[in-house]
Amino acid sequence: MRIRRVLTTALFLLGVAAPAALAVAAAPAVADSSPSPSPSGDDGAPTEAGTSFRTATEIEQGQRATAGASTGDYLYWSFPADAGQRPTVKATVKLPGSAARSAAETWQIDVYDGLRRRQACQYGAQTRTAAAGAASVELSCTLRTVRAWSETWANDPLPGTYYIRLTATGLPASGLGLPVNAEVEVGSKDIGGAAAVDGSLAEPLVPGIATTGGKSDEDSDSSAAVLSSIEPDDGWASGWWSDRWVWTAIGGVLAALAGIGGYALTRGAGRPSRVPPGA
Repeated sequence: MRIRRVLTTALFLLGVAAPAALAVAAAPAVADSSPSPSPSGDDGAPTEAGTSFRTATEIEQGQRATAGASTGDYLYWSFPADAGQRPTVKATVKLPGSAARSAAETWQIDVYDGLRRRQACQYGAQTRTAAAGAASVELSCTLRTVRAWSETWANDPLPGTYYIRLTATGLPASGLGLPVNAEVEVGSKDIGGAAAVDGSLAEPLVPGIATTGGKSDEDSDSSAAVLSSIEPDDGWASGWWSDRWVWTAIGGVLAALAGIGGYALTRGAGRPSRVPPGA
């Protein structure tokens, strides 16, 4: 009878704890989901692109940036990505009419991290060729999950600023200088505890972060200007929380319940049965 009560209590506690833990685990995933795209007509969305890493136009995740350029130009944007995110960069290039183009064009999108290391695309059409009569070409690049820490020799994506470079390659001489319009948008998926690692960077890979200081502009020893001022909405290293904490807690509860049940079973089996006196 006692064993039955112990097992019933253990199952009741497990039934209460597991749904609550799962709800807590699901909450960060909802809160940290990729930002919704900027509404149409948002005046804060950039309408131009930089021409180098140093002049890259800063955009937030979820914004749709636009820019007018000419074929042959290098267009640069930058955006922040934190640990646990898997960024996806999408670009659309609207080409001039077929009357102005006599040959196919190949467009390519590249993504670099804060150390200007080119990052490989996990999947997506990073390079596409537009036929002579095509009105537009669409590109995409999904990076690997950003890690909080990595070995110095590895090329893993790390938290910090990322650069987008969009350009046409292999253009004939007749295709140079034609006007085009480009649209770029960045989104990300929160991977959660599956990407958690035991370690973190002292500072995100943001250009100029090592030269920033808290001194006023009037101070002659004030530091140089920050080269990138964008960061995630919740700040850097906002992904310190992961569902690994929840699953660790569930494992601890299960281990405790298993210990209680095992003790009750062995204790009950080891006690001699009671024999009525005089039997």
